[in-house]
Amino acid sequence: MSTKRSMSGPWYTYMVECGDKTLYTGSAKDVERRIEEHNKTNRCKYTRARKPVELVYKEKCRDHGAALKREAEIKKLTRLEKLDIIKKRRSG
Repeated sequence: MSTKRSMSGPWYTYMVECGDKTLYTGSAKDVERRIEEHNKTNRCKYTRARKPVELVYKEKCRDHGAALKREAEIKKLTRLEKLDIIKKRRSG
């Protein structure tokens, strides 16, 4: 049995707020498991020194490619634009 995760959908693009109040954007098939990894392991270079992280945004995508594309789009945004996306999702 392979441990490789399926690349077919659905996948998610997510944002977490780190302990230092910065935002990190990523993509994962199982976001809850990934958040746990961010908090319990040192796999992610960015979040390893910024724990704990808290999920603030999650967006469903049709597949891995779409999630990676959306992740790249979000990473190009300013902090204020990212906060606006989070605020709209929470109110919406």
